[in-house]
Amino acid sequence: MSTSTGEFTIQEASERCDQIIEEIQSAVIADRDFLEEVLLAILAEGHVLLEDVPGTGKTLTAMSFSNAFGLDFSRIQFTPDLLPNDVSGTNIYNERDNQFEFQPGPIFGNVVLADEINRAPPKTQAALLEAMQEKQVTIEGETRQLPEPFFVIATQNPVEQEGTFPLPEAQVDRFFVKTSLGYPDDEGELEILRRRAGRTQSTPESGRVMDSPEEVQALQDVVETVQTDEDLLVYLKEICRMTREDHRVRTGVSPRGTQRLFECTRARAVIEGRDYATPDDVKKIAKPVLSHRLVLTPEAEVNDVEKDEVVQDVLDEVPVPTVR
Repeated sequence: MSTSTGEFTIQEASERCDQIIEEIQSAVIADRDFLEEVLLAILAEGHVLLEDVPGTGKTLTAMSFSNAFGLDFSRIQFTPDLLPNDVSGTNIYNERDNQFEFQPGPIFGNVVLADEINRAPPKTQAALLEAMQEKQVTIEGETRQLPEPFFVIATQNPVEQEGTFPLPEAQVDRFFVKTSLGYPDDEGELEILRRRAGRTQSTPESGRVMDSPEEVQALQDVVETVQTDEDLLVYLKEICRMTREDHRVRTGVSPRGTQRLFECTRARAVIEGRDYATPDDVKKIAKPVLSHRLVLTPEAEVNDVEKDEVVQDVLDEVPVPTVR
């Protein structure tokens, strides 16, 4: 439990993370590693991109995290005809008061589900850029702050599917983590059928674990207390630098990506209940944090090189420091 000052110790924060994941698993058929990848991005005050074929539970996952955190949930269904103002909001003329009033769009929520984000054209996708980076939106020259905490859980279908638009590189780089539910295992799919067979019963939903937005922010604040050795910082830097020098990569991890790896590494330590980060934390999260930031060369794409493969090769090559 949290202390009387509203703060968490590392151990309390780790226990609360366990409670959140267990609660979400009561509603979502997903393995723990996947849920931890989503959670570490939220702890690091970042955003998540889920890529999967339709019907695997991406939307349910987003709603379940919102329920568990006790935060306001907002959903944006991205379609080819969606306009930027449909996302951020617009000024509407009030005839009674003879003046314009701002009508906020669905971006004004704590947990924003950007559903099938790659079904909207790039101009509409770009409406999220400022919100994701600055936690604000600018509409007709006026800047408006978004509620705190704020994070986006975006879903997308594989780009090979008909009617999708690739996300701009600048947009992809703003997601702390990109991960995938994948298909359930045998027991998971059987459990889905059991739930469907009990159609007269209510659909399982995750309960509330956190009591207020302030408590969620207190949980996020714990990440800032995690210690990192200088040798570990060098290790992080070298991993990201090596992605830029790999012959299979046209564009490697940006300095923003290096910072995100650092932040998510510390979040991983919190989930594990430690007040210090280790190289194992880095290795555990490197692929979901870094792979989506890479742009491969045309030759590598023709040869079906996987981005995860590049990141793994870099991890194998960079010397691992000893944490004191």
